[in-house]
Amino acid sequence: MKITILIPVFNEKNYILRVLEKVNSKKKNYDLEIIVVDDCSTDGTVELLKNHAHLYDKIFYKNKNEGIGSAIIKGIEFAQGEYTLVQDADLEYSPDDYAQLFKPINNDADAVYGSRFKGSEPKRIIYFFNRVANFLITFLVNCLTNINFSDVETGYKLVKTRLLKEINLQEKTFAFEVELTMKLSKLNIKFYEVGINYDGRKYEEGKKIQLKDGFIAIYKIFYYFIKR
Repeated sequence: MKITILIPVFNEKNYILRVLEKVNSKKKNYDLEIIVVDDCSTDGTVELLKNHAHLYDKIFYKNKNEGIGSAIIKGIEFAQGEYTLVQDADLEYSPDDYAQLFKPINNDADAVYGSRFKGSEPKRIIYFFNRVANFLITFLVNCLTNINFSDVETGYKLVKTRLLKEINLQEKTFAFEVELTMKLSKLNIKFYEVGINYDGRKYEEGKKIQLKDGFIAIYKIFYYFIKR
């Protein structure tokens, strides 16, 4: 079974090659299609990608920076795997967790979320208010969907590609995460969660999501709950 690993990239010259090398190391165990979408990087990431074309199967360069959601939507359009997994380009999420994420496929899972708050895997402890925002967002989603998620803002979401193509994703920013979950929750599908490790970055290390994105996510939860 082919699985698409979709890697959205924006200004990640310090990490992107290490991420690609780690993903490629998993090809010995899995049939992986690696798609990279660069969201108009300006820090030298593009040059690195062009010089290491052997590390991916497909690549797309956007001529305008629009956000992580826009890069993911672009990649989904060309994904050919039965499942698609978004892999952040900064190593906050480790490809070493692929075995955990792929395990529920044997139970015909439609979507598998890698939870940073379950399991005994190592988690780097960083920002308290980010954790509070994540808890609130997850709590609201659970109340409105009646699904018991523990981490809806996780960057590791493995979803059947057919579903990703059908639900008409629109959000170009980090609000993509909420849109995806709210739209999937309206379908009669099988969700699974698995514990993953998490090596979160500080802002000075290149972390991009801001506290304001949490407020936007809360608004989008209600927006997509009401929207039909």
